[in-house]
Amino acid sequence: MIVIENAYVAPVVGAEIPDGHVAIEGNRIVSVGAGPYPGAGERVDGRGRLVTPGLVNTHHHLYQWASQGLAPDGTLFEWLVASYPVWARMDAEVVHGAATAGLAWLALSGCTTTTDHHYVFPKGRGDLFAAEIQAAAEVGLRFHPCRGSMDRGRSQGGLPPDEVVETLDEILAETEAAVRKYHDPLFDSMVRVAVAPCSPFSVSGDLMRQAAALARDLKVRLHTHGAETLDEDDHCKEQFGMLPVEYLESLGWLGPDVWIAHSVHLTDADIARFAETGTGTAHCPSSNGRLGAGIARVSELLRAGATVGLGVDGPGSAEFIPLAGEIRQAMLMQRARYGPQALTARQALEIATIGGARCLGRETEIGSLEPGKLADVAVWRVDGPYAAAADPIVALGYGQTPPLARLIVNGVTVVEDGELRTVSGEAAGAAGARAHARLLRS
Repeated sequence: MIVIENAYVAPVVGAEIPDGHVAIEGNRIVSVGAGPYPGAGERVDGRGRLVTPGLVNTHHHLYQWASQGLAPDGTLFEWLVASYPVWARMDAEVVHGAATAGLAWLALSGCTTTTDHHYVFPKGRGDLFAAEIQAAAEVGLRFHPCRGSMDRGRSQGGLPPDEVVETLDEILAETEAAVRKYHDPLFDSMVRVAVAPCSPFSVSGDLMRQAAALARDLKVRLHTHGAETLDEDDHCKEQFGMLPVEYLESLGWLGPDVWIAHSVHLTDADIARFAETGTGTAHCPSSNGRLGAGIARVSELLRAGATVGLGVDGPGSAEFIPLAGEIRQAMLMQRARYGPQALTARQALEIATIGGARCLGRETEIGSLEPGKLADVAVWRVDGPYAAAADPIVALGYGQTPPLARLIVNGVTVVEDGELRTVSGEAAGAAGARAHARLLRS
Protein backbone atom coordinates (compact mmCIF):
# COMPACT_ATOMS: atom_id res chain seq x y z
CA MET A 1 0.00 0.00 0.00
CA ILE A 2 1.12 3.55 -0.78
CA VAL A 3 -0.17 6.35 1.46
CA ILE A 4 0.33 9.99 0.45
CA GLU A 5 -0.51 12.20 3.42
CA ASN A 6 -0.15 15.75 4.77
CA ALA A 7 -0.89 16.98 1.25
CA TYR A 8 -3.29 19.37 -0.44
CA VAL A 9 -5.63 16.98 -2.24
CA ALA A 10 -7.63 18.11 -5.29
CA PRO A 11 -9.92 15.19 -6.17
CA VAL A 12 -11.50 17.25 -9.04
CA VAL A 13 -14.81 15.55 -8.21
CA GLY A 14 -15.77 16.68 -4.70
CA ALA A 15 -14.34 19.18 -2.25
CA GLU A 16 -10.62 19.91 -2.04
CA ILE A 17 -8.83 18.79 1.13
CA PRO A 18 -6.14 21.20 2.41
CA ASP A 19 -4.48 18.59 4.67
CA GLY A 20 -5.42 15.13 3.50
CA HIS A 21 -4.38 11.74 2.27
CA VAL A 22 -4.74 9.41 -0.70
CA ALA A 23 -4.27 5.70 0.02
CA ILE A 24 -3.56 3.20 -2.76
CA GLU A 25 -3.73 -0.58 -2.57
CA GLY A 26 -2.73 -2.53 -5.64
CA ASN A 27 -4.04 -0.58 -8.64
CA ARG A 28 -6.99 1.05 -6.83
CA ILE A 29 -7.53 4.11 -4.68
CA VAL A 30 -8.95 2.88 -1.38
CA SER A 31 -9.24 6.11 0.61
CA VAL A 32 -9.29 9.88 0.03
CA GLY A 33 -9.87 12.03 3.07
CA ALA A 34 -8.76 14.58 5.64
CA GLY A 35 -5.94 13.93 8.06
CA PRO A 36 -3.71 10.86 8.18
CA TYR A 37 -4.73 7.44 6.91
CA PRO A 38 -5.15 5.02 9.82
CA GLY A 39 -3.84 1.92 8.03
CA ALA A 40 -0.32 0.71 7.37
CA GLY A 41 1.63 1.22 4.17
CA GLU A 42 4.54 3.03 2.51
CA ARG A 43 4.18 6.61 3.74
CA VAL A 44 4.84 9.45 1.32
CA ASP A 45 5.15 12.80 3.08
CA GLY A 46 2.97 15.20 1.12
CA ARG A 47 3.91 18.41 2.90
CA GLY A 48 4.30 21.12 0.28
CA ARG A 49 2.68 18.83 -2.28
CA LEU A 50 -0.48 19.04 -4.39
CA VAL A 51 -2.12 15.71 -5.26
CA THR A 52 -4.32 15.57 -8.37
CA PRO A 53 -5.61 12.87 -10.65
CA GLY A 54 -3.15 11.95 -13.37
CA LEU A 55 -3.61 14.06 -16.50
CA VAL A 56 -5.36 12.59 -19.55
CA ASN A 57 -4.10 13.48 -23.04
CA THR A 58 -6.92 13.17 -25.57
CA HIS A 59 -5.04 13.86 -28.81
CA HIS A 60 -1.49 13.12 -29.95
CA HIS A 61 0.69 11.96 -32.85
CA LEU A 62 3.68 10.28 -31.24
CA TYR A 63 5.52 9.54 -34.49
CA GLN A 64 5.92 13.28 -35.03
CA TRP A 65 8.57 13.41 -32.27
CA ALA A 66 10.96 12.48 -35.09
CA SER A 67 9.90 15.38 -37.36
CA GLN A 68 9.74 18.45 -35.14
CA GLY A 69 10.35 21.89 -36.56
CA LEU A 70 9.10 21.40 -40.13
CA ALA A 71 7.35 24.37 -41.80
CA PRO A 72 7.63 26.43 -38.59
CA ASP A 73 5.62 29.33 -40.02
CA GLY A 74 3.14 27.41 -42.16
CA THR A 75 -0.60 27.03 -41.96
CA LEU A 76 -2.01 23.57 -41.24
CA PHE A 77 -2.29 22.68 -44.91
CA GLU A 78 1.19 24.08 -45.71
CA TRP A 79 2.70 22.20 -42.76
CA LEU A 80 0.98 18.95 -43.79
CA VAL A 81 2.15 19.24 -47.41
CA ALA A 82 5.73 19.72 -46.16
CA SER A 83 5.46 16.87 -43.66
CA TYR A 84 3.77 14.06 -45.60
CA PRO A 85 6.82 13.18 -47.76
CA VAL A 86 8.94 12.94 -44.60
CA TRP A 87 6.40 10.83 -42.73
CA ALA A 88 6.15 8.47 -45.72
CA ARG A 89 9.67 7.26 -44.84
CA MET A 90 8.88 6.14 -41.28
CA ASP A 91 9.20 2.52 -40.20
CA ALA A 92 8.54 0.57 -37.00
CA GLU A 93 11.94 1.49 -35.58
CA VAL A 94 11.24 5.19 -36.06
CA VAL A 95 7.79 4.86 -34.50
CA HIS A 96 9.08 2.95 -31.46
CA GLY A 97 11.86 5.45 -30.80
CA ALA A 98 9.65 8.49 -31.31
CA ALA A 99 6.87 7.00 -29.18
CA THR A 100 9.31 6.15 -26.37
CA ALA A 101 10.59 9.72 -26.25
CA GLY A 102 7.12 11.23 -26.56
CA LEU A 103 5.56 9.00 -23.91
CA ALA A 104 8.43 9.68 -21.51
CA TRP A 105 7.92 13.42 -22.05
CA LEU A 106 4.22 13.04 -21.30
CA ALA A 107 4.92 11.09 -18.11
CA LEU A 108 7.31 13.77 -16.89
CA SER A 109 4.51 16.34 -17.33
CA GLY A 110 2.02 14.46 -15.15
CA CYS A 111 0.21 12.42 -17.82
CA THR A 112 -1.00 8.96 -16.80
CA THR A 113 -3.27 8.19 -19.79
CA THR A 114 -2.68 9.20 -23.38
CA THR A 115 -4.25 8.61 -26.74
CA ASP A 116 -2.32 8.48 -29.99
CA HIS A 117 -3.76 9.09 -33.45
CA HIS A 118 -1.55 7.21 -35.91
CA TYR A 119 -2.80 7.49 -39.47
CA VAL A 120 0.25 7.16 -41.78
CA PHE A 121 1.06 3.54 -42.70
CA PRO A 122 3.70 3.29 -45.45
CA LYS A 123 3.76 -0.20 -46.95
CA GLY A 124 6.52 -2.64 -46.04
CA ARG A 125 7.77 -0.68 -43.00
CA GLY A 126 6.89 -3.15 -40.24
CA ASP A 127 4.09 -3.14 -37.66
CA LEU A 128 3.90 0.54 -36.74
CA PHE A 129 0.86 0.14 -34.48
CA ALA A 130 2.52 -2.63 -32.46
CA ALA A 131 5.67 -0.52 -32.09
CA GLU A 132 3.93 2.28 -30.24
CA ILE A 133 1.93 -0.10 -28.06
CA GLN A 134 5.20 -1.74 -27.02
CA ALA A 135 6.68 1.67 -26.18
CA ALA A 136 3.69 2.56 -23.98
CA ALA A 137 4.06 -0.72 -22.08
CA GLU A 138 7.75 0.01 -21.48
CA VAL A 139 7.18 3.57 -20.26
CA GLY A 140 4.17 2.45 -18.22
CA LEU A 141 1.39 4.80 -19.35
CA ARG A 142 -2.23 3.84 -19.84
CA PHE A 143 -2.63 3.92 -23.62
CA HIS A 144 -5.47 4.59 -26.07
CA PRO A 145 -3.96 4.19 -29.55
CA CYS A 146 -6.31 5.21 -32.34
CA ARG A 147 -5.94 3.23 -35.56
CA GLY A 148 -6.01 6.06 -38.03
CA SER A 149 -6.25 5.94 -41.80
CA MET A 150 -6.31 7.92 -45.05
CA ASP A 151 -7.81 6.69 -48.33
CA ARG A 152 -8.23 9.97 -50.21
CA GLY A 153 -4.99 11.11 -51.86
CA ARG A 154 -4.42 14.04 -54.17
CA SER A 155 -5.69 12.17 -57.21
CA GLN A 156 -9.09 11.93 -55.49
CA GLY A 157 -9.23 15.54 -54.28
CA GLY A 158 -7.59 14.91 -50.91
CA LEU A 159 -4.57 16.65 -49.38
CA PRO A 160 -2.04 13.80 -48.79
CA PRO A 161 0.09 12.35 -51.61
CA ASP A 162 -1.22 9.08 -53.00
CA GLU A 163 1.78 7.07 -51.73
CA VAL A 164 0.77 7.49 -48.07
CA VAL A 165 -2.89 6.44 -48.36
CA GLU A 166 -4.39 2.94 -48.09
CA THR A 167 -7.38 1.39 -49.82
CA LEU A 168 -10.75 1.24 -48.09
CA ASP A 169 -10.63 -2.56 -47.83
CA GLU A 170 -7.09 -2.54 -46.40
CA ILE A 171 -8.06 0.05 -43.80
CA LEU A 172 -11.15 -1.77 -42.59
CA ALA A 173 -9.34 -5.11 -42.38
CA GLU A 174 -6.29 -3.70 -40.58
CA THR A 175 -8.42 -1.64 -38.20
CA GLU A 176 -10.56 -4.59 -37.22
CA ALA A 177 -7.45 -6.72 -36.71
CA ALA A 178 -5.88 -4.07 -34.46
CA VAL A 179 -9.00 -3.81 -32.30
CA ARG A 180 -9.34 -7.56 -31.95
CA LYS A 181 -5.66 -8.00 -31.09
CA TYR A 182 -5.05 -5.12 -28.69
CA HIS A 183 -8.30 -3.67 -27.32
CA ASP A 184 -8.92 -4.58 -23.68
CA PRO A 185 -12.36 -3.53 -22.37
CA LEU A 186 -11.69 -4.47 -18.72
CA PHE A 187 -12.01 -1.86 -15.95
CA ASP A 188 -8.27 -1.63 -15.36
CA SER A 189 -7.28 -1.91 -19.02
CA MET A 190 -3.91 -0.47 -19.99
CA VAL A 191 -4.69 -0.54 -23.74
CA ARG A 192 -7.89 0.39 -25.55
CA VAL A 193 -8.12 0.98 -29.28
CA ALA A 194 -10.27 3.54 -31.11
CA VAL A 195 -11.20 3.73 -34.80
CA ALA A 196 -9.88 6.97 -36.26
CA PRO A 197 -9.99 7.98 -39.94
CA CYS A 198 -7.82 11.07 -40.19
CA SER A 199 -9.89 14.04 -41.40
CA PRO A 200 -12.51 15.20 -43.91
CA PHE A 201 -9.79 16.32 -46.34
CA SER A 202 -7.92 12.98 -46.39
CA VAL A 203 -10.71 10.40 -46.01
CA SER A 204 -13.63 9.38 -48.23
CA GLY A 205 -17.22 9.52 -47.07
CA ASP A 206 -17.44 5.74 -47.59
CA LEU A 207 -14.55 5.19 -45.18
CA MET A 208 -16.10 7.46 -42.57
CA ARG A 209 -19.43 5.63 -42.72
CA GLN A 210 -17.98 2.14 -42.74
CA ALA A 211 -15.45 2.97 -40.02
CA ALA A 212 -18.26 4.22 -37.77
CA ALA A 213 -20.24 1.05 -38.40
CA LEU A 214 -17.18 -1.10 -37.67
CA ALA A 215 -16.40 0.73 -34.43
CA ARG A 216 -19.96 0.41 -33.17
CA ASP A 217 -20.04 -3.27 -34.10
CA LEU A 218 -16.80 -3.81 -32.16
CA LYS A 219 -17.98 -1.55 -29.31
CA VAL A 220 -15.03 0.84 -29.44
CA ARG A 221 -14.84 4.61 -29.72
CA LEU A 222 -14.46 6.92 -32.72
CA HIS A 223 -11.96 9.74 -33.18
CA THR A 224 -11.03 12.15 -35.98
CA HIS A 225 -9.92 15.72 -36.67
CA GLY A 226 -12.60 18.30 -37.31
CA ALA A 227 -13.21 22.04 -37.70
CA GLU A 228 -9.55 22.83 -37.14
CA THR A 229 -8.99 25.67 -39.65
CA LEU A 230 -10.81 28.05 -41.97
CA ASP A 231 -9.08 26.27 -44.87
CA GLU A 232 -10.88 23.12 -43.79
CA ASP A 233 -14.18 25.02 -43.78
CA ASP A 234 -13.52 26.13 -47.36
CA HIS A 235 -12.51 22.63 -48.43
CA CYS A 236 -15.65 21.06 -46.97
CA LYS A 237 -17.91 23.68 -48.54
CA GLU A 238 -16.28 23.17 -51.94
CA GLN A 239 -16.16 19.37 -51.80
CA PHE A 240 -19.30 18.50 -49.82
CA GLY A 241 -21.46 21.62 -49.81
CA MET A 242 -21.47 21.91 -46.02
CA LEU A 243 -19.30 22.84 -43.03
CA PRO A 244 -17.16 20.21 -41.23
CA VAL A 245 -19.51 19.43 -38.34
CA GLU A 246 -22.53 19.26 -40.66
CA TYR A 247 -20.53 16.86 -42.83
CA LEU A 248 -19.49 14.72 -39.85
CA GLU A 249 -23.07 14.49 -38.65
CA SER A 250 -24.26 13.47 -42.12
CA LEU A 251 -21.86 10.53 -41.90
CA GLY A 252 -23.02 9.38 -38.45
CA TRP A 253 -20.04 10.91 -36.68
CA LEU A 254 -21.68 12.70 -33.76
CA GLY A 255 -22.54 10.86 -30.58
CA PRO A 256 -21.42 9.89 -27.06
CA ASP A 257 -18.86 7.42 -28.50
CA VAL A 258 -17.12 10.14 -30.59
CA TRP A 259 -14.53 12.74 -29.71
CA ILE A 260 -13.23 15.26 -32.24
CA ALA A 261 -9.76 16.82 -32.20
CA HIS A 262 -9.59 20.63 -32.24
CA SER A 263 -13.18 21.84 -32.93
CA VAL A 264 -11.86 25.37 -33.32
CA HIS A 265 -14.33 26.77 -35.84
CA LEU A 266 -17.72 25.77 -34.47
CA THR A 267 -20.97 27.57 -35.15
CA ASP A 268 -23.53 28.12 -32.40
CA ALA A 269 -25.51 25.23 -33.90
CA ASP A 270 -22.40 23.00 -33.79
CA ILE A 271 -21.90 23.71 -30.10
CA ALA A 272 -25.52 22.87 -29.38
CA ARG A 273 -25.25 19.62 -31.35
CA PHE A 274 -22.08 18.59 -29.53
CA ALA A 275 -23.84 19.09 -26.20
CA GLU A 276 -27.05 17.38 -27.32
CA THR A 277 -25.29 14.34 -28.79
CA GLY A 278 -22.58 13.94 -26.14
CA THR A 279 -19.80 14.42 -28.70
CA GLY A 280 -16.45 15.23 -27.08
CA THR A 281 -13.73 17.71 -28.05
CA ALA A 282 -9.97 17.33 -27.66
CA HIS A 283 -8.78 20.90 -27.12
CA CYS A 284 -5.18 21.49 -28.28
CA PRO A 285 -4.47 25.17 -27.57
CA SER A 286 -0.73 25.31 -28.29
CA SER A 287 -0.95 23.47 -31.61
CA ASN A 288 -3.87 25.66 -32.66
CA GLY A 289 -1.78 28.71 -31.82
CA ARG A 290 1.38 27.42 -33.51
CA LEU A 291 -0.49 26.79 -36.77
CA GLY A 292 -2.52 30.00 -36.54
CA ALA A 293 -5.72 27.95 -36.55
CA GLY A 294 -7.54 30.07 -33.98
CA ILE A 295 -8.91 29.76 -30.45
CA ALA A 296 -11.53 27.10 -29.82
CA ARG A 297 -14.78 28.15 -28.14
CA VAL A 298 -14.08 26.03 -25.09
CA SER A 299 -15.80 28.27 -22.56
CA GLU A 300 -18.97 28.18 -24.63
CA LEU A 301 -18.76 24.40 -25.07
CA LEU A 302 -18.49 23.98 -21.32
CA ARG A 303 -21.41 26.34 -20.65
CA ALA A 304 -23.50 24.31 -23.11
CA GLY A 305 -22.68 21.13 -21.20
CA ALA A 306 -20.43 19.58 -23.86
CA THR A 307 -17.54 17.26 -23.02
CA VAL A 308 -14.08 18.81 -23.39
CA GLY A 309 -10.70 17.18 -22.80
CA LEU A 310 -7.17 18.50 -23.20
CA GLY A 311 -4.67 17.43 -25.86
CA VAL A 312 -1.07 18.22 -26.70
CA ASP A 313 -1.40 17.25 -30.39
CA GLY A 314 1.63 15.97 -32.24
CA PRO A 315 5.15 17.21 -31.46
CA GLY A 316 5.35 18.24 -35.12
CA SER A 317 2.87 21.08 -34.51
CA ALA A 318 3.36 21.62 -30.79
CA GLU A 319 7.06 20.74 -30.46
CA PHE A 320 8.07 20.19 -26.81
CA ILE A 321 4.83 21.33 -25.17
CA PRO A 322 4.21 19.36 -21.92
CA LEU A 323 0.65 18.30 -21.17
CA ALA A 324 0.62 20.12 -17.83
CA GLY A 325 1.60 23.31 -19.66
CA GLU A 326 -1.57 23.05 -21.72
CA ILE A 327 -3.59 23.68 -18.54
CA ARG A 328 -2.14 27.19 -18.45
CA GLN A 329 -2.33 27.65 -22.20
CA ALA A 330 -6.00 26.67 -22.34
CA MET A 331 -6.82 29.04 -19.53
CA LEU A 332 -4.93 31.99 -21.00
CA MET A 333 -6.30 31.58 -24.52
CA GLN A 334 -9.88 31.53 -23.28
CA ARG A 335 -9.22 34.64 -21.20
CA ALA A 336 -7.59 36.37 -24.15
CA ARG A 337 -10.75 35.75 -26.17
CA TYR A 338 -13.51 36.10 -23.56
CA GLY A 339 -12.09 37.90 -20.51
CA PRO A 340 -10.41 36.96 -17.20
CA GLN A 341 -13.31 34.86 -15.87
CA ALA A 342 -13.68 32.74 -19.01
CA LEU A 343 -11.80 29.70 -17.66
CA THR A 344 -10.48 29.24 -14.14
CA ALA A 345 -7.47 27.15 -13.14
CA ARG A 346 -9.83 24.60 -11.59
CA GLN A 347 -11.88 24.33 -14.77
CA ALA A 348 -8.68 23.88 -16.79
CA LEU A 349 -7.54 21.12 -14.39
CA GLU A 350 -10.96 19.50 -14.76
CA ILE A 351 -10.63 19.51 -18.55
CA ALA A 352 -7.19 17.91 -18.21
CA THR A 353 -8.46 15.10 -15.97
CA ILE A 354 -12.12 14.07 -15.74
CA GLY A 355 -12.93 15.89 -19.00
CA GLY A 356 -10.38 13.77 -20.82
CA ALA A 357 -11.64 10.64 -19.11
CA ARG A 358 -15.16 11.42 -20.37
CA CYS A 359 -13.85 11.81 -23.93
CA LEU A 360 -12.40 8.31 -23.67
CA GLY A 361 -15.45 6.82 -22.00
CA ARG A 362 -13.48 6.10 -18.82
CA GLU A 363 -14.92 8.58 -16.32
CA THR A 364 -15.92 5.75 -13.94
CA GLU A 365 -12.35 4.45 -13.91
CA ILE A 366 -9.95 7.42 -14.08
CA GLY A 367 -9.91 11.23 -14.05
CA SER A 368 -10.67 11.91 -10.37
CA LEU A 369 -9.44 10.83 -6.94
CA GLU A 370 -12.20 8.63 -5.54
CA PRO A 371 -12.18 5.31 -3.67
CA GLY A 372 -12.63 2.45 -6.11
CA LYS A 373 -11.08 4.29 -9.05
CA LEU A 374 -7.80 3.27 -10.64
CA ALA A 375 -4.65 4.55 -8.96
CA ASP A 376 -3.53 7.12 -11.54
CA VAL A 377 -2.18 9.94 -9.39
CA ALA A 378 0.09 12.97 -9.85
CA VAL A 379 1.93 14.60 -6.94
CA TRP A 380 3.25 18.12 -7.61
CA ARG A 381 5.82 20.09 -5.59
CA VAL A 382 4.22 23.39 -4.64
CA ASP A 383 6.80 24.22 -1.98
CA GLY A 384 9.85 26.42 -2.49
CA PRO A 385 9.08 29.35 -4.82
CA TYR A 386 5.60 27.93 -5.53
CA ALA A 387 4.67 28.37 -1.87
CA ALA A 388 4.37 32.11 -2.58
CA ALA A 389 1.00 31.27 -4.18
CA ALA A 390 -1.54 30.78 -1.40
CA ASP A 391 -3.65 28.55 -3.64
CA PRO A 392 -1.89 25.35 -4.85
CA ILE A 393 -4.19 25.12 -7.90
CA VAL A 394 -3.09 28.61 -8.93
CA ALA A 395 0.53 27.49 -8.43
CA LEU A 396 -0.11 24.56 -10.79
CA GLY A 397 -2.03 26.47 -13.45
CA TYR A 398 -0.77 30.03 -13.68
CA GLY A 399 2.99 29.90 -14.15
CA GLN A 400 5.69 27.45 -15.09
CA THR A 401 4.49 23.95 -14.19
CA PRO A 402 5.71 22.88 -10.73
CA PRO A 403 8.12 19.93 -10.49
CA LEU A 404 6.58 16.47 -10.45
CA ALA A 405 7.33 14.68 -7.18
CA ARG A 406 5.63 11.41 -8.10
CA LEU A 407 3.51 9.93 -10.85
CA ILE A 408 1.62 6.70 -10.20
CA VAL A 409 -0.05 4.77 -13.01
CA ASN A 410 -2.20 1.76 -12.19
CA GLY A 411 -0.57 1.68 -8.75
CA VAL A 412 3.00 1.67 -10.14
CA THR A 413 5.43 4.57 -9.66
CA VAL A 414 6.48 5.78 -13.12
CA VAL A 415 8.11 9.08 -12.09
CA GLU A 416 9.74 9.94 -8.76
CA ASP A 417 11.40 13.24 -7.91
CA GLY A 418 11.25 14.31 -11.52
CA GLU A 419 12.94 11.17 -12.89
CA LEU A 420 11.49 8.22 -14.76
CA ARG A 421 11.57 4.92 -12.89
CA THR A 422 10.31 2.57 -15.63
CA VAL A 423 12.73 3.47 -18.41
CA SER A 424 15.83 5.62 -18.39
CA GLY A 425 15.04 9.21 -19.24
CA GLU A 426 18.39 9.51 -20.99
CA ALA A 427 17.71 6.38 -23.02
CA ALA A 428 14.23 7.61 -23.97
CA GLY A 429 15.66 10.90 -25.19
CA ALA A 430 18.34 9.09 -27.16
CA ALA A 431 15.70 6.85 -28.76
CA GLY A 432 13.84 9.94 -29.96
CA ALA A 433 17.04 11.43 -31.37
CA ARG A 434 17.85 8.20 -33.24
CA ALA A 435 14.31 8.12 -34.64
CA HIS A 436 14.74 11.69 -35.90
CA ALA A 437 18.06 10.89 -37.54
CA ARG A 438 16.74 7.67 -39.10
CA LEU A 439 13.65 9.36 -40.50
CA LEU A 440 15.48 12.29 -42.03
CA ARG A 441 18.28 10.24 -43.60
CA SER A 442 15.98 7.49 -44.98
